[in-house]
Amino acid sequence: MGGGVSTGGGTAGALLVVGDVVTDVVAVHHAPLERGTDTEATVRVLPGGAGANVACWAARWGCPGVRLLGCVGAESAGWHRRALEAAGVVPRLVVHPEAATGTVVCLVDGASAAERTFLTDSGASLRLSPADWRPSELDGAGHVHVSGYLLCSPSGRDLVAAVVASARARGVRVSVDPASVGFLRELGAGRVLALLGGVDVLLPSRDEARLLTGLSGAADAAVELSRTFPLVVVKQGADGALVARDGEVRARVPAVPAAARDTTGAGDAFTGAFLAALLAGSPAEEAAREGCRAGAEAVGALGGRPPAGRDGEGRPGAPARS
Repeated sequence: MGGGVSTGGGTAGALLVVGDVVTDVVAVHHAPLERGTDTEATVRVLPGGAGANVACWAARWGCPGVRLLGCVGAESAGWHRRALEAAGVVPRLVVHPEAATGTVVCLVDGASAAERTFLTDSGASLRLSPADWRPSELDGAGHVHVSGYLLCSPSGRDLVAAVVASARARGVRVSVDPASVGFLRELGAGRVLALLGGVDVLLPSRDEARLLTGLSGAADAAVELSRTFPLVVVKQGADGALVARDGEVRARVPAVPAAARDTTGAGDAFTGAFLAALLAGSPAEEAAREGCRAGAEAVGALGGRPPAGRDGEGRPGAPARS
């Protein structure tokens, strides 16, 4: 599929991320949920979205000129813009005239390794379309990363095709994080793989890699995917990451030990740091080590963004500070 673009370190230029921006409502409960009554929890409203999170972590890891193209609703556009800018990301936010910003309720089991369950209202995040894309978005970019959540809507799928085609025409490397087992299952593995034609770097989780290949072993799945994509990095949480090329696992990168408070966005943190290191010239194996470092940092605090600039200013809809 991918061809003609190097996947080993050193691509000059900035990082462009095309993906989702959402509002996260994170609820950490330390006792089992009880239906029909109250369960004590720590609840926070935070900026999120896989695409936006990746951009923020890449900026935290020193990637210069990180830009994000996403779609939000008018009610929280200013809040999200300020949060991205505080994290060092240049926002290019399309404000949808009708749809509200996507919202995700993250239920985090504080008594069980901080495992999380998502309730997702995609809202404006999946309204991004080819009409919002111009090839000039790639000006100065050495790499474009696409959030797999865009595959969940017809307009998003068309946008992914347009972005990949534009990047291929310019010789810009493209990466994709498939994003969600639930949504991928609805689309079907064969269709997802066909939609990802032309992608140079695939960054699935272990479960996503298994789903896309039908293989139960993460290493086997990584090998199989690397026969289609030039570089495959399978994220395995507490088990680290696998780096595969040309039908072979080239590296098994251990995780960095961490006490997990909230695992939301840990995979996004890995991806952001990995891409920052790759753009800086690091080989994929070393970039994966940076990804594991970022993942360990991410699980220590609530939400999917780096701790600095995590809250933006105020809450959605709050006026800017003077």
